[in-house]
Amino acid sequence: MEDNKSMEVFAKAPIRKAVLQNALPAMAAMLMVLIYNLADTFFIGQTHDDLQVAAVSLATPVFLLFMSVGTVFGIGGTSVISRALGEGRRDYAKKVCSFCMWSCVAVGVLMSALFLIFMEQILALIGASAETWDYARTYLTIVSCSGPFVLIANCYSNVIRAEGQSGKAMMGQVIGNLLNVILDPIMILVFGWNIAGAAIATVIGNVVGAGYYIVYFLKGSSSLSVSLKDFSVKEKVASGVLAIGIPAALGNLLMSLSSIIMNSQMAKYGDMAVAGVGVAMKVTMMTGMVCIGLGQGVQPLLGYCVGAKNWERYRSALKFSMIFAFSLSTVLTLICYLFTGQIVSVFLTDAAAYDYGVSFAHILLCTSFLFGVFYVLTNALQARGAATESLIVNISRQGLIYIPSMFILGAIFHETGLIWAQPVADVLSLLLAIGLYFRMSGKGND
Repeated sequence: MEDNKSMEVFAKAPIRKAVLQNALPAMAAMLMVLIYNLADTFFIGQTHDDLQVAAVSLATPVFLLFMSVGTVFGIGGTSVISRALGEGRRDYAKKVCSFCMWSCVAVGVLMSALFLIFMEQILALIGASAETWDYARTYLTIVSCSGPFVLIANCYSNVIRAEGQSGKAMMGQVIGNLLNVILDPIMILVFGWNIAGAAIATVIGNVVGAGYYIVYFLKGSSSLSVSLKDFSVKEKVASGVLAIGIPAALGNLLMSLSSIIMNSQMAKYGDMAVAGVGVAMKVTMMTGMVCIGLGQGVQPLLGYCVGAKNWERYRSALKFSMIFAFSLSTVLTLICYLFTGQIVSVFLTDAAAYDYGVSFAHILLCTSFLFGVFYVLTNALQARGAATESLIVNISRQGLIYIPSMFILGAIFHETGLIWAQPVADVLSLLLAIGLYFRMSGKGND
């Protein structure tokens, strides 16, 4: 059976093969997420209206809240399921998988309703100006309607990896995001729907991506289940998922919140500064998204080793992953730095916005070579079920360290200080992650 072959890779394949076979599809999937994120900004940029680019920059962190909540069930479910499979508890893994599905549906519907009800307050919170207000409202109103589908797509692009199906997990993301990229130029430029076209393309891509995963389960291709009859919150199903998923998602939630705060603070310096920081963050996202994929891809392998108590294999997989991650993030950072001007010019036409984008990106790239090590370490903590350590790391990088740094440095150095807050947070949070990991390892069982 295909499932048995997947488990064999976790249990017996050479470390290099086991890591790459799981990590490469996850990295490819995150590359598609990156392309999808860049596509909206790129094709909106082809309208030569940088106010619409600014509006997308304002709205994107709010929309990412849906994706962040999806990772509560995706990362939490992956951690619990991979350890359960390592222990041979297949029926329990089915219950966890079903819990994740129906939680995504319920929470997604609730979030969509709240976003639509409080749209005006959200726009005021994110710092939309009179010029960007209508654009941002149009985009957010449309994408808010896809809430449950966004949660399902982001959840199961992770969960399916827990049974060794990295290729299948990748396909759902690739199909949904590729469709979005194809529809963007048609709806934005050909139909002339501008920012509304970008939002509609995003909705369709997420609906199709979620549909792929649902069909995957309904066809019986998986050893897991999304059937309502397997749904349960007992036997620590809910608490097990949430104990790992919430700390993991808090990092993403705080990333969205900190981006909202960044845009709100940057709005004091004008809409072109907002457009510039939005594009600068997309430049560093090129390294960040690939490294996130690497970390997420290797997590099920590490989790399986933890469940099977195969600590020698765990250490070997972690060592190889760390070396590979550092090398990859260093190369990607160098490429982005060398071609910063060319990348920014693709998205922005206004001279002031371009200058902001280039200078901001160069600051952010100072520490992006550390992303690989950071994301492998945080996923290693999640693989081991280290809920407390995961919580501390995830609320620190984008929250406890970054947000205060933003206010302090922004007050002293203005818009440049706002940007330098991220490199400061990157360095301090990596040191924190290393310290917590070794502290946890010293307690115990490896």
